[in-house]
Amino acid sequence: MDIPPSIAQTLIELLHRAAPAEDFAQQLAQVEALPAGQADKASLVETVRMAMAVHNRIEVLQQREQGMVALMESAQDLSEQLEQGKLLDAMVARTRRLLGADMAWLSELDEARGVFQALAAEGGLTRNSVAMNIRSDRGVASVVMATRMPFTTPDYLHDTRFSHDPRFDDIFRAEGICALVGVPLIWQDEVIGLLFAADRYPRVHTTQNIAILRALAAHGALALKNARDFKRVNLALDKADEARSELERHIRGVQAAADAHEEITLLLARGASLATLCQAVAGLLGGGLLVLDELNQVISQGVAEGYAGTGAQRYQPHGEHSADLARALRQARLSGRSAQAYEADGEICRVMPVIGGDDALGAIVLFPQKPLEEVAERTFERSSSVIGIVLLSQERQEASSHRDMSALMRALVSPRQDELALLGDGAERFGLDLTQPLSLMMVELNGPSAGFVSRRLLQIPGVKPCLIDDIDGIVAVVCSTLRAQEVRQALALWMRREVGKAYRGVLSRPMSSPAELPAVFATIKRSMGILRRLGLQEQLIGQNELALYSTLFETHDASSLEQFLDASIGPLIQHDRKRQTALTATLLCFFDCNQNARTTAQRLNIHVNTVRQRLSTIEGLLGHLGQASRALEVHVALRLWSLRA
Repeated sequence: MDIPPSIAQTLIELLHRAAPAEDFAQQLAQVEALPAGQADKASLVETVRMAMAVHNRIEVLQQREQGMVALMESAQDLSEQLEQGKLLDAMVARTRRLLGADMAWLSELDEARGVFQALAAEGGLTRNSVAMNIRSDRGVASVVMATRMPFTTPDYLHDTRFSHDPRFDDIFRAEGICALVGVPLIWQDEVIGLLFAADRYPRVHTTQNIAILRALAAHGALALKNARDFKRVNLALDKADEARSELERHIRGVQAAADAHEEITLLLARGASLATLCQAVAGLLGGGLLVLDELNQVISQGVAEGYAGTGAQRYQPHGEHSADLARALRQARLSGRSAQAYEADGEICRVMPVIGGDDALGAIVLFPQKPLEEVAERTFERSSSVIGIVLLSQERQEASSHRDMSALMRALVSPRQDELALLGDGAERFGLDLTQPLSLMMVELNGPSAGFVSRRLLQIPGVKPCLIDDIDGIVAVVCSTLRAQEVRQALALWMRREVGKAYRGVLSRPMSSPAELPAVFATIKRSMGILRRLGLQEQLIGQNELALYSTLFETHDASSLEQFLDASIGPLIQHDRKRQTALTATLLCFFDCNQNARTTAQRLNIHVNTVRQRLSTIEGLLGHLGQASRALEVHVALRLWSLRA
């Protein structure tokens, strides 16, 4: 077959310069336009078509070559272990270039959320395309997840083969996306991601394109798997570093605790004072430390160098946090470990009881500005034992000093009193002169033990010289009559502050000789029962005020006293309570003034006619009081009422 040189030369030139298919189509149109009678027309048409077939084969080979080059580049990237972000960006760029796509992106499956999240994207026109995510049961993702095969659509927005995600569709509309192809990233038979290519015009992808896309997806799966492995390895390394750091920190803490224990033990062995120990413990723990007694009173304290907190300074035994402190101490006593009481103004209050034998000697309170580590907590708790030893030692020393005073007190109040000369010599050691008039005070408490209160009272300024002891659970005080009122006021002030209302007591009449002490002691001890049955609190009453009632009522209980008061002056008390009057107090003042109305008016600072009117009302309630026995009964009842009031 002879081919005109011009046609053959043109076709060779087109093949040589890799002309587009449109140029070959133009040559075919020219040949087909030749006259039908031309002898070589059919051969010319066949020749052009053969040239077009060669052109198509060359294009396919070129595409395969480009795909192989892209796969080799991708494999090279994987072997060089590029940073994940750069590796995925390069893979998406190759996908877009090889397929000639307008846009491409790679997504990873978040199994916990069931969402494919875009990790790398290229070709997007809007900000939303950078971080696209879609549920695994929506869009093309749902089809690929179900089939684990590639899926392509020439018109995504109008394709009804899957459920659409409105938010994802809005992104495609904004981007102008029309055609879409997606292939799965599979690792160990599980879909771990998706690789997409999209175009802004309808397009049908060839088998060759999809094959290249699947090969790139395999590399993408390997990249994601490596990234996950690297992440797990790095996480394991981080945990190993944390474990090593924690072990090193723990070793340092244990060493610090051992050093702290050794330091405290050495101080104890050297006979250091309580204040020195407190300062050492506060310095070790970095805070303010208080040592409290049984009544939560501060008996020693220490402050760490550089400590800027104010919790220790603002501590009050009966302050706003006293209930929290009591709760934490109970908890610590039950658990055997320290407990946090409260947190205020950036400081923590941590407490630990100080135990001596079976008794609580007090507590230690620490005010750190940050929570204590476990080792520091142990150091704090061990320090309570050391401080307990010091407190027990001090208590023994005080007990030794107090033993002689206790023996002297018991000898003085005993019915078989020792020789006064010997007792006088013993009292001189404590600064008390038994040749001078003496007074005896006895106090009963509902709260702390009488022994503890006796020891604390000896430390109150203004009380000494005197003798104080716990006798049968009652605090007994012997002092000079000249100082009796001063001591009485000091004791009452301390009791109100430290004990509250949970006390009652009696002050004896003056005694000219210590020989009177046994009888007075016995009398006042019986009187304490009257005070208890009367329900008196927060009072130190004179013995003379109770003399008559002790004789009359010491064998009666509280209900008997109530019955006596109700029978004698009950209507008067009820009238005052109901109408807010003062008839009971007026009648008592009237009896105390020898039944003189004018003197009563002067003492009450009211008019005498007012007194007479009140007395008239009183007689209407109680009847005539002119009979001596009736007046005595009412007067005694009024005195009892005044004691209770």
